[in-house]
Amino acid sequence: MVAGWDFFRTRLVDPWFLEYSRVPMPKLYSSTALIALAVALLACRGQTGDQAEAASSGPASSTSQNNPATAAQTLTVYSGRTEALVAPVIAEFRKTSGIEVKVKYAETAQLAAALIEEGKRSPADVFLAQDASTLGLLEARDLFTTLPESILSRVGKSAKSPGGLWVGITGRARVLAYNTNKLTPDKLPASSADLVKPQWKGRVGWAPENASFQSALSAMIQLEGKDAAGAWVNAMQKNQPRAYPKNTPAVLAVSRGEVDVALVNHYYLYRLRAEHGDDFPVANHYFRSGKADSLVNVAGVAIVATSKNKPAAEKFVSHLVGTSAQKYFATKNYEFPLVSGIELPIDLPDIATLNPPVVDLAKLTDLASAHQILRQAQALP
Repeated sequence: MVAGWDFFRTRLVDPWFLEYSRVPMPKLYSSTALIALAVALLACRGQTGDQAEAASSGPASSTSQNNPATAAQTLTVYSGRTEALVAPVIAEFRKTSGIEVKVKYAETAQLAAALIEEGKRSPADVFLAQDASTLGLLEARDLFTTLPESILSRVGKSAKSPGGLWVGITGRARVLAYNTNKLTPDKLPASSADLVKPQWKGRVGWAPENASFQSALSAMIQLEGKDAAGAWVNAMQKNQPRAYPKNTPAVLAVSRGEVDVALVNHYYLYRLRAEHGDDFPVANHYFRSGKADSLVNVAGVAIVATSKNKPAAEKFVSHLVGTSAQKYFATKNYEFPLVSGIELPIDLPDIATLNPPVVDLAKLTDLASAHQILRQAQALP
């Protein structure tokens, strides 16, 4: 098991002890499966980062610990959201607050694994995640601190931790992207359950390796049970869908007519439309079924429990759920704002009309069952 730990450490953990490296790291596992591996390997190693000897996280943190009133205003953010999506919002925070922000960008699961390993030694003040399930896993390990009510009250109940330890900043809805040259809204299925019917054979694209697809399948397991989720995947697989590694190639395949429809997240259409023009022949169909195919997952943020800069971290999180940042996420990233009163871009529906299922987003972590279902159906290797 030592050899396994050494491989994990050298490939995924040690690089994060470098000073704010932006070198891409290999994605060995999807979503929270990587975190589960981290927990198992750490247990076999015999200690976690919390048990290791504490190390200084730098002059700014040291100053903050000795005299919070005169702390050097520097934050370290671990961001599972890409630089293109959040850098302008972070730059605005720097400008308006005078607080310097240092960011480590990587996959959410990779940063979560690093946070687990680092424990009390972690330099991180803020953890910015692509999905709620990772936040839920880290919350269960007591790695976050409670957010003030002034932040929590900005979003609805379903978009924040019941314990007040993280808050959603944007919503990402599951949709059926369809080719507008081939289909009209009246010809679209009422739910993803209809996609297993014979008339859709060979016409559907999906991305079973993608974390957002697996989160939706985890929601189906939570809502309908493992047997029902397995039956749907098996029926879909028999209907010969085309598999794509990610959402973007799936939507592009729809535009080329390679498939007629694809199960993806909503915002990829808008990004591709901005790139290819308004005549891009794809539109989004929202199922509004109240089931897993109507899932609205969230990207979210938390303050790390060991942060030495909690007042500055609270200002940063407050900025993310503030009007300016929420407008940016809606108009530039085409994601759903989670704060009321934000004007939406054209064609983006009000999130309140989507009828998402009632699920605990932080508990969409049963990826072991999702992976088992997909492998048994030979949708995953």
